[in-house]
Amino acid sequence: MSSPPSPLLADRFAPRSDFGRLDHLVVEADPASTYKALHSLDLTDLHGFLVNAAMGLRALPERWREDRPPRQRTRLTLQDLDAGTDWVVLGEDPGHEIAFGAVGQFWRPVVKWAHVEARDFADFAEPGYAKVVCSLSTSAYGQRRTLVTAEVRVVLTDPRAWLSFRRYWRISTPFVGVISRAVLRTVRRSAEAGGVR
Repeated sequence: MSSPPSPLLADRFAPRSDFGRLDHLVVEADPASTYKALHSLDLTDLHGFLVNAAMGLRALPERWREDRPPRQRTRLTLQDLDAGTDWVVLGEDPGHEIAFGAVGQFWRPVVKWAHVEARDFADFAEPGYAKVVCSLSTSAYGQRRTLVTAEVRVVLTDPRAWLSFRRYWRISTPFVGVISRAVLRTVRRSAEAGGVR
């Protein structure tokens, strides 16, 4: 008799979603090595023409603001998100999943952020905002391989925000996909370079 599946952290912070995306990749390494690669993922290592274009387009309006100098980073791991970004680490199931999120009006030329602590994230309901939950997880896939999953869930706090986000999502979802797949490829490359095959 098989054991019941373990709940996802993403379910705690976004049990339902208005919009979402799910990407998977099989890694030729064991789950422990793959999770180690995921946990130490450096987001500044994501490269490629489409990735650079996707990240550059989102950052353009921020560069136009005089009250906020551009951020120069040489390293940005998932654990660094709490320090100096508008994202927050929501929780971790060690060896299996890490979840992070942000609240904002992403459809505006310059995102209007709402700083929300992890403990308040699930209950945040101020009208006019989108709550984005990102989950990166690993699970055994056969005896020596791992399935890595990147999931994005978006919850809107009211119907007007839903309409605004829907227009934004139609334009942005291809870029979200580019970044999501780049994250998975980077984790795979790191795990397969140092993991047990």
